Amino acid sequence: MSSNPEDTKLQVLATATKSRSGAASAAALRDSTGRTYVAIPVLSGDFSVDALQAVLVVAKASQIQGIEAVVVTGVAPSTESINLIRGESPSALIFWVNTENQLISL
Repeated sequence: MSSNPEDTKLQVLATATKSRSGAASAAALRDSTGRTYVAIPVLSGDFSVDALQAVLVVAKASQIQGIEAVVVTGVAPSTESINLIRGESPSALIFWVNTENQLISL
């Protein structure tokens, strides 16, 4: 659970992106400068990434220097995806939105 209003904003962005896209999940990321990024899972032939991996790619393409927080809604992220975020930024907060619409720290 987070009491930071900036994390709640990420929750709203991820939830809106999931709803608007019709995807099974979505992720929103805030970098160390406060910029935000959103993404949904990508599946193209043999290539696939979940929402957490996709938002990391989008953020890295913008040359971020660090990650403050990430929120995933819908399908929970895999351990592998969580470890990718931790590898990029060990202090990053990672949350999943449960079925009661609560932020759960991962």
